[in-house]
Amino acid sequence: MPIAKLKAKTTVPREEIVIARQMHQALVLHFMEGLTQAQIAGQLGISQATVNRLIKRGRQLGLVEIKIKSPVEPLVDMEERLLALGGISRAIVVPTVSDNPQTALQAVGEAAARLLMEELGDGDTICITGGKGVSAVVAGLPPRRFDVEVIPATGCVQGKHYTDVNHVSTLMADRLGGHSYQIHAPLFADDAEQRAMLINMRSVADVFKRAREAKVAVVGIGSILTDDSSYYDLHPSSSTDRVAIERSGASCELLAHLLDDQGRVCDYSLNRSLVSLTLAEFASIPMKIGVASGPNKAGPILSVLRGNHLDTLVTDEATGARILEIASKEGVSA
Repeated sequence: MPIAKLKAKTTVPREEIVIARQMHQALVLHFMEGLTQAQIAGQLGISQATVNRLIKRGRQLGLVEIKIKSPVEPLVDMEERLLALGGISRAIVVPTVSDNPQTALQAVGEAAARLLMEELGDGDTICITGGKGVSAVVAGLPPRRFDVEVIPATGCVQGKHYTDVNHVSTLMADRLGGHSYQIHAPLFADDAEQRAMLINMRSVADVFKRAREAKVAVVGIGSILTDDSSYYDLHPSSSTDRVAIERSGASCELLAHLLDDQGRVCDYSLNRSLVSLTLAEFASIPMKIGVASGPNKAGPILSVLRGNHLDTLVTDEATGARILEIASKEGVSA
């Protein structure tokens, strides 16, 4: 009768156990407690060269996983999703630090100001609109000395500091240490014929020529279908012409042009009397930065993206989330 034999136990050499334990201790002390290799050597009673080998071997064996958690990771993800909507090549999203819309806009303006400072050099020309968004960019600019020119992209509306593009361009030039040009024409002419006359006046034509040759444009994105829209501060008849505006399919405003939800210029009378760069002329500017913040701006921003009017969007997290929500409901991949 055969006699069963017990299988001999496989034993791990004591030396390997010691090395494995030292490796574990070295990895913990180095990566979790932040000790230097010299400190670990002293604590374990081994040479620094041995510590170095233990750490290197531990990483080769996959015993160390390094994960970096960044507070801006959600913002970066949102920027990538906004880019995926199309229409822009860069998105900058800042945290929504407050429910106060002015505080949120201030943070967006500061982010756009930092971007502008990175892009500017002596001899550059900046073309701007008026508006609360561009005014927030100006407020966020640190005083510097640049040999730059700041040019209005539209005619002027007096009455409120943020609608007066001459006032905003002067402030920006003062902040940057450059020179501003003033436009001596209203934002809206009485009709298309008067617009043509104003556009061809030498002083006005010179301003728009310089605007077309700008390196950078900084513009706001206006809402239309909300009561707090700045568009109704631009022309006395616009607030009483609300039905015609809605009938035109307008969903947003860019350089005072009313655009539909696909970013196309609407068939609306004031569009034909607008003293401004045309959107085709605006498109030729190498860098076009749009600045907007607030839930009421989400739909207008999406319309401008669909029209491919900008290169860069600067907004806040809450607005970005709302843009993506609208796009998702409308079946646009994000």
